[in-house]
Amino acid sequence: MKKTILMTLCVISLGAFAQKKTVSNTKTLPPVSDNTKANAVIYEVNIRQYSPEGTFNAFAKDLPQLKKLGIKILWIMPIHPIGIENRKEGLGSYYSVKDYRGINPEFGNLQDFENLVNSAHANGMYVIIDWVPNHTAWDHPWVKQHPDYYAKDKDGKMISPFDWTDVVKLNYENPETRKAMVADMSYWLTTAKIDGFRCDVAGEVPTDFWKDATTQLNKIKPIFMLAEAEKPELLKNGFDMYYGWDEHHIMNGIAQGKKTVKDFDDYIKKMDTTLEKDDIIMNLTSDHDENSWNGTEYERLGDAVEVFAAMTYAIPGMPLIYNGQEYDFNRRLKFFTKDEITRVKGKMFPIYEKLSALKNSNSALNTGANPASYTRIITSADEQVLAFSREKKGQKIIFMANLSKENQSFTTTVNGTYLDYMSGKKITLKKGEKWNYKPWEYHIFILKQ
Repeated sequence: MKKTILMTLCVISLGAFAQKKTVSNTKTLPPVSDNTKANAVIYEVNIRQYSPEGTFNAFAKDLPQLKKLGIKILWIMPIHPIGIENRKEGLGSYYSVKDYRGINPEFGNLQDFENLVNSAHANGMYVIIDWVPNHTAWDHPWVKQHPDYYAKDKDGKMISPFDWTDVVKLNYENPETRKAMVADMSYWLTTAKIDGFRCDVAGEVPTDFWKDATTQLNKIKPIFMLAEAEKPELLKNGFDMYYGWDEHHIMNGIAQGKKTVKDFDDYIKKMDTTLEKDDIIMNLTSDHDENSWNGTEYERLGDAVEVFAAMTYAIPGMPLIYNGQEYDFNRRLKFFTKDEITRVKGKMFPIYEKLSALKNSNSALNTGANPASYTRIITSADEQVLAFSREKKGQKIIFMANLSKENQSFTTTVNGTYLDYMSGKKITLKKGEKWNYKPWEYHIFILKQ
């Protein structure tokens, strides 16, 4: 009996020690601030396809690598159980949510997810989760328990949005739908201490819902909100950032010879009149949809992959890295079944690392509440060469790139002594000096103090 009691006490002691150890490793970052938004890089992770295991725990092992890469905001694709009824092939779509408060067992359990959030915070990264507010899986409990939460056709039947037959559309004219959605979003802020949400097809949900919801959620803690939309009114009603789809398509068009730098210049002018100074555009060359459905950045951009990656850092906004881009991954990931990126460092990891270090530290690349200025630099080849300066608090960078498939000779009006950031070489720029750039060649010049 004494031996049994002694062993029991040892087990209890070890359990208490383990519990204390978990608590001591828990770290909550201060709320996402304007300073964080100003110089952040955001990273999208597809848990299922990130590793052979496809789990939270496997991904968490690479958080120190992402810290080294300069990531400040971690966007995790949907973590919830996937519906079975009307499921699309294999494992189904992440965006067919069966339970907003549940964890997809493919990825682990709630404790595993909480540990991931804690580890991300310990590495100085904020965590936002992908939220699917427009629709649920057909076997979500609400379908039977609260059919009035759902939109219906003229015959009173529930409907799928677009051609997404594995999901059923929610009805936001019902105040109870709104209350239930806010309650489920609040759960993740209080239970797992996440820092915000990336909201799927946010433009399909009434804007007034977002205004009310974010007001309530921000009372729990200040959060970061990303809208999968290009709808400026959302940035005035609860969201911090939205997708730069227009600029993304312009980049693709330039790389494919269908557009020129003039199209990008016109886009910048349009944004100057459309957006307020604290609005943030997410700059991207890929994400989960682009990769799976429209092709990898190598398919769409070809030899221009690096220059447009650099451009997402240099232009106003926040750059996105989709998992695998840092590893030169050049294959479309399967969407509904298990697949895997190859995590072997090649060309792009040190490039992203260097670009992120500049974005994290140089106020001339700031976005958000107090953005750096953007000034177009006139060249003698403005339809092929993009040149601009950005400046804030005495710090200044110049971005100059040949955005064409041909060699370009051109002159600019720039003067001064600069550091060629990517090469580390000192350089003197002179007004009227002739430059010769190869196809897709670019330089980032930092003003020497």
